[in-house]
Amino acid sequence: MNECYGVERIGRQFQAARASNRAVLIPYITLGYPTPERALALAEAAIEGGADILELGIPFSDPLADGPVIQRATHVALENGTTVSLCLELASQLRARYPQIPLVFMGYLNPILAFGETVFCQACVEAGIDGLIIPDLPPEEGEEIEELCRENELALIYLAAPNTPDARLSIICEHSQGYVYLVSVTGTTGARVGVSAELPAFVSRVRAITDTPVAVGFGISTPVQAAAVGQIADAVIVGSAVVQRCESEQAESDVKAFVSELRGAMNR
Repeated sequence: MNECYGVERIGRQFQAARASNRAVLIPYITLGYPTPERALALAEAAIEGGADILELGIPFSDPLADGPVIQRATHVALENGTTVSLCLELASQLRARYPQIPLVFMGYLNPILAFGETVFCQACVEAGIDGLIIPDLPPEEGEEIEELCRENELALIYLAAPNTPDARLSIICEHSQGYVYLVSVTGTTGARVGVSAELPAFVSRVRAITDTPVAVGFGISTPVQAAAVGQIADAVIVGSAVVQRCESEQAESDVKAFVSELRGAMNR
C-alpha cells in the first residue's frame, strides 16, 4: 500500500493544485471501451496528458445520468464482456504504473449490489481505488455504503444539481468526501455550447455551506470552457469529450493531446 490512499490521496491532490493556484483536472474514461486493453492505454494517455485525478467508468446497462456518447461506450464495453471484476483488475494495473494519481470509480448501484457492497469496497482498496461516485445512490439511502467507505478510507462522492434545494444540498455536502460533484446543468452528460450563466451562483451556494472541494462536470467539452470553470471551481470534470476521442486508430495520442490542451488552458 502507498503511503497515502483514498480520501487522503485525493485531498493531497487538491492541496497541491491549490498551492499552485490552479484547478484540478479530472478526465473520465469508460473501462472496457473500445476494448479493455485500449481502455487501459487510454487511461494512461489521460494521465500522461496531465490528469490530476482520473474517473474510471464501470459499464452498466442502464446509465441514466449519461448522455449518448457515454451510453454508447458503456454498451460497447458490456458487449466486450467488461465486468466489475475486470474493472477492478484494470484499475489495479493502472495503480501499479501510477502510484500517486487518485483513481475514482464512477458506477451505478446495481452492479455494486450484485458484487456485494462489502466485498466491493474491500476490493477497491486492494485495486488502488480512492473514491466512488454512484450517480443513482441518494444520500438518504447511502448509510450502509458510506459506513463501508469510511471503514476502508474511500471517498464517497455525491452529485448535486443546480435545482437541488438548499436543505438537500446541505445533506449532500455533509456526506460527500474528497469532493462534491456539481452537475453544471440539469440533464445527462454530454457536450454543451457554453458554460451555464447560472454556474457561478451555484458554486457560491455550495461554497457557503462546505469546505469540501467543489468539482464541476457535465457539458464541459473545450479548453475554453474548462478554463472558465476552473476559475470558479476547485476541479473540472471532462467526460464525453474525452470518450469521443477514444475510438480512432490514434486514440491514445488524441486523448493525451486533448487532456494536455485542457490542462494548458486551465493553467493560464
